[in-house]
Order: sequence, then structure tokens, then C-alpha cells
Amino acid sequence: MASFSYDTPAELFPSRRNVRARGAVTYRRFPTAADAIRFAVEELPPQFLAGTYLEVDEERFDSDGIRQLYDRADYPLPRQSRPRS
Repeated sequence: MASFSYDTPAELFPSRRNVRARGAVTYRRFPTAADAIRFAVEELPPQFLAGTYLEVDEERFDSDGIRQLYDRADYPLPRQSRPRS
């Protein structure tokens, strides 16, 4: 994961097992990957993050990949003081 553009539009796809769960996230498009990553890590309940994936420029990132992108030093947005795991 050498180069990654956080400014690229992104799509967040929910886990199929959580699509019908009450309060589950549905498919969402974001103007930037940074916004999608922030939403997934900081706002999505942890049980819904498992199985969710992010697609950026036809590259997919699972929940571990999303977390790695959030934790990188070049992540451009301010982080929540205590993000969800």
C-alpha cells in the first residue's frame, strides 16, 4: 500500500450479513476516501465494520485495510481522540 490518494472518491459497501440488521449501514458514496475511512472507523458500530469493504479506484479494502489506512501517518483528517476498534 505504498501510494494511496485520500482525495479520490470512494464507496463503502456493507457486509451482506448486516444489510438487514436494524441500524446497519447501507451502501454509501463519499467525495473522498478520507471521509469514507473516517466514517467507517469513527461512526460505524464495530459489529458492522466487520465484513464491510471500501472501494477506491477499483481497489478494495476490507475492515483491516480500512483501519490501516486510518492509522497511516499521511491520513489527512483529524482523528477522533478515541476511535472505535
